[in-house]
Amino acid sequence: MPGPDGWDDDDATDVVRGVPFRPMSISEMLDGAIAGIRRRPRTTLGLSVAVSTVIQVTSSIAAFFFIGDESQDEITPDVLLESLGAQLTLTLLGLVLSALGILLLSGLVAPILGRELVGLPIAPRQAWRDARPRLGRLAATAVAVMGISLAALILPIVPFFLLIATDARPALGVVAGIFGFPIGIGLMVWLYILFVQAVPAVVLERQTVGGALRRATTLSKGRWFRTCGTLLLAMLVTVFMGFFALRIPFLFAQLIFFGDESGSGSTMGALAVDTVGRIVSWSVVMPFDAGVIALLYMDRRMRREGFDLDLRTRGRSAAAVAAGENSGDTGDSEDEGFITLWRTEPARPRPAQPVRAQPWTGA
Repeated sequence: MPGPDGWDDDDATDVVRGVPFRPMSISEMLDGAIAGIRRRPRTTLGLSVAVSTVIQVTSSIAAFFFIGDESQDEITPDVLLESLGAQLTLTLLGLVLSALGILLLSGLVAPILGRELVGLPIAPRQAWRDARPRLGRLAATAVAVMGISLAALILPIVPFFLLIATDARPALGVVAGIFGFPIGIGLMVWLYILFVQAVPAVVLERQTVGGALRRATTLSKGRWFRTCGTLLLAMLVTVFMGFFALRIPFLFAQLIFFGDESGSGSTMGALAVDTVGRIVSWSVVMPFDAGVIALLYMDRRMRREGFDLDLRTRGRSAAAVAAGENSGDTGDSEDEGFITLWRTEPARPRPAQPVRAQPWTGA
């Protein structure tokens, strides 16, 4: 049934929007993330290319300084072990930076999918204007989510490394490793999924970093496993597309042009081709993961707080929201229009009405 004042949720409107204005299934969230990229390719891919370029160029520079010189030396067991250790370190660094980039991008694309959700038009650079007032808090929230998750991974395995460093009994190190690594990985996954929805919240709700983390825990209550399953499916798509399908042409180019050559020139050339391949692949898959995180937040708002029903009961159509948003461009205008829809401030009590004095009628 069509909603009041233009809020419509029939199948035709869902197709026009690309993101259904109601609680979504897992497949609809995955499809909605792809639809967001397809309907706004210049905005989403432009943001993704910028974030991916910074991450992958940083990883490539670190790779050249870590293993660039060692790859030209004579291969001995010591050099091989050092090279493997450096490659493992670089791989972990790349994964951490990529996860941080996905979190940052989820905050940047949240306004795009949010406008798509409520049927509002997206003007050029609108996503940047929506996210710009909270860029600092967005970065701080993404770093906080990653920092909490990594701290949860590291703390349980600290005893293992301490026992190895102090030449303690091997049995103690084995026991510490058997219990420490699974506990650390489990805590890291649990906390990441618990706090991941804080990133869209800090942009759309104009929350502080601490407030966004608290909002994430509130929205995640009772739905942790559903959130985990959705992000796991998104990760499988990302791994397949980002590490294999989209990088195969660039791997062939490395083999054809630099496979039989040696020296610093070939190393730089192969690293450049690999960097371009990683930029292209991650620029395509990062908006998908970021869009899934943003849609998870919106789905939880609708399931837990009835966000879609609340908008209908307000009697605010998309045209009315846009008119209110364009009423001013300075001061506190960010609290009007689109952003006002997402804020969760408690209702203000009505001021007490003055008591009228009764006219004196005489004794």
